[in-house]
Amino acid sequence: MSDSSSRLSQSVISTISTAIAEAGGNEVFFTGLLDRQGMVSSVTIVARGHNSAVPVITSSLDRAEVLIHNHPSGNLEPSNADLGIASRVADNGLGFYIVSNDAHEVYVVVEPILRREKNLIDEESLLSFLDEQSEFAKTAPHYEVRPPQLSMMSSVARSFNKGKIGVFEAGTGVGKSFAYLLPAITWSLDNQERVLLTTQTINLQQQLADKDIPQASRILGRPIKAVLMKGRQNYVCLRRLMEAMQERDLFDEELEELERIHEWVLTTQDGSKSDLSFMPRDLLWSRICSESDACMGMHCSRHEECFVMRVRKEAASASLLIVNHHLLFADLEARMGGAGYDDTAVLPPFHHIIFDEAHAMEAAATSFFSESFTRFKLNKQLSVLYRVKRSSIGGHLIALERLSSSAGEVQSGLALMQELKDAFFDLEEKALAMIGERSTWRLCAKTATEAASVLQAMNLLRAAVSSFAGIVRTVLEGIAEDDMDNPVVWESKFALRRLEFIGSLCQHFIEWDERGESVFWIEKKRLPLRAGKNQDREGLWYPRFVQTPLSIAPMMSEGVFEPFRTVVCTSATLRIGKSFEYWMNRNGISRIEDDRVLSAAYDSPFHYETNALLAIPDSGPLPDEPGFREFAANAIVSLIQASSGHALVLFTSYDLLRYARDLARKTLAPLGISILSQGDDDRSRLLESFRCDESSVLFATDSFWEGVDAPGDTLLQVIIVKLPFRVPDDPVLEARSQAIEARGGNPFMELSLPDAVVRFRQGFGRLIRRMSDRGVVSVLDRRLVTKRYGKVFLDSLPETRRCHENLATMVASIERFLYT
Repeated sequence: MSDSSSRLSQSVISTISTAIAEAGGNEVFFTGLLDRQGMVSSVTIVARGHNSAVPVITSSLDRAEVLIHNHPSGNLEPSNADLGIASRVADNGLGFYIVSNDAHEVYVVVEPILRREKNLIDEESLLSFLDEQSEFAKTAPHYEVRPPQLSMMSSVARSFNKGKIGVFEAGTGVGKSFAYLLPAITWSLDNQERVLLTTQTINLQQQLADKDIPQASRILGRPIKAVLMKGRQNYVCLRRLMEAMQERDLFDEELEELERIHEWVLTTQDGSKSDLSFMPRDLLWSRICSESDACMGMHCSRHEECFVMRVRKEAASASLLIVNHHLLFADLEARMGGAGYDDTAVLPPFHHIIFDEAHAMEAAATSFFSESFTRFKLNKQLSVLYRVKRSSIGGHLIALERLSSSAGEVQSGLALMQELKDAFFDLEEKALAMIGERSTWRLCAKTATEAASVLQAMNLLRAAVSSFAGIVRTVLEGIAEDDMDNPVVWESKFALRRLEFIGSLCQHFIEWDERGESVFWIEKKRLPLRAGKNQDREGLWYPRFVQTPLSIAPMMSEGVFEPFRTVVCTSATLRIGKSFEYWMNRNGISRIEDDRVLSAAYDSPFHYETNALLAIPDSGPLPDEPGFREFAANAIVSLIQASSGHALVLFTSYDLLRYARDLARKTLAPLGISILSQGDDDRSRLLESFRCDESSVLFATDSFWEGVDAPGDTLLQVIIVKLPFRVPDDPVLEARSQAIEARGGNPFMELSLPDAVVRFRQGFGRLIRRMSDRGVVSVLDRRLVTKRYGKVFLDSLPETRRCHENLATMVASIERFLYT
């Protein structure tokens, strides 16, 4: 024990003693920060206990340098529990102190490791790399200094220097990639700290890895190692591929693809699906790709050749990591689940994140943290264990029968497997009958009565899964220790965990009213028609059972914004009007202290006021009025003729897309205008066809509202058919709207409208991609000017020329704008 004045500042001594007195002299747990001399300069009260114990809140440790608590007895020697906690936190460099109730005495159990002083970014020096006197300006052809880019770069540097959360909207053409890459590279190299870059789309990831980071490195004159990491399911597993080849007789249509993949692995550099010259069937790829639950790690016979291990080894020594939002969330899930923030989880450790395409964060997190099951997920795991195809019998239960001393249970398991399949078939029938003509259905207080038979069927399925899983576990427990490293055992355990997950999800549905933080819903999906197969209408549908988080804000706040030192979020579309409030609320930043958040908007340098025309007809039916479908389809044809093709037509529904596409193809084919349509090919090939045929027109919906980059004459007109409001009966939107209403808010103004505005801005942003681009955005939905909320949409757009006339006059105005 020693006098605390050499360890704690006077203000800290006062804060600690006051907090303990207010807690009645009981134990209180604090986290502290150190100054440069190692003195505790500030503390945060984390938890209060009783006279002999206090909870240690692990989520509070990531921004701490020393842990402090008191012993009310006056005996400051550590208990065994104290020593256990001190040992664990010492591995992360944290100190552990025990103080008296008046905080005048301290027992130092573990000395803290003083943090290395950060090498701050010199903002002025950094900006000089892109000013008009820089080497880059002298050597890059047609280089022009972009003041918004320099301002954003300064803000990103400040975020790194001060450990802030930066929220920066950067209009198209600002050059946001360099604005965050130059500070990120500088910070990483000067402080030997890894920075993670996460995006929504693979296109931007490839652009960062192949073009932007190498160029930013050359501008700074500082080499840096950057590694693009994909989710492990993007990589082929050599062991699983070899096992599939040994069972080739069980493959039908997939056999040719399997053999091509077997040849490809001999020459591929990275083993990722994108390196294939063709797109394999999903079912086949799922049988041979790498999966975390099925990975044998060091026990795998192909460990030394493993593509996943190879990229992880490269990532461990990288200064910059490039991932997509889903892979980041997989890593965060592991860290929040106990892996911590200082060790390798799915990704190597990092303490700085840059979210590009941050407008998609909520959707990506909602998708990742949703759980679901279908007949395909069930059958996939069952077929791993037992399957019959033609005269061949396969599956791991046959092999387990030979290895296990409880082999007699296998036949019982096969009988239970059929019961399980029957239970699932019964659940599907009841769910489809209940949903009827609807496409989705949500379980809530209003619908609970009609769900009684479905929930009963779910309970029977849960029981069937439990019984079958019990048999398989008995068989596995009868296997000798020496055989536990057999790949068949690993794969069987993996399949078993996935089956038990389905049982757990059934239980969650049954307990829906106790799980208010989740939305439980069913989606009716259509089976793809297969050539030569006779499928009756009843067999075309199947249900998908889903559990979705009601809000991702709490987990984003706890898992991202609180523990990481620097988080920069950027996109061209984060604001509604001039406010970031909607985006910050939805993503959890509004839960963070205001003084830790920097926000700013950097307007596009493009000349929208002269180069862009916003055209809206002043007559015609509104979307909810009779005749809109016919009006829209005919208007689209006229507008495409005005721009001689060169158009992207954005829809909110497939039905209207198909109707308008068929009319356009029939009318415009004689004019030599090619009509491409979402669904004709996969997204990347469709976009490549669109770019290559400059006069073509692309009809699309959903994901094509963003991420389409077609500069120059390829795209002269974007046609927005309807304002992109989500359908009101979307189960997650409905549940989130009800939650807003329950707290007295307005769900339309707080959720539906801002969500539509962000999507609208994304669609509008497809038009002008380069300084020299010019073109037209035509909006056929007159609510943009007839409804009061239309002003919110318009106020969120840059200043443009506008045309508000009858359709015929509008078409003529567009033609003059483009070609005179």
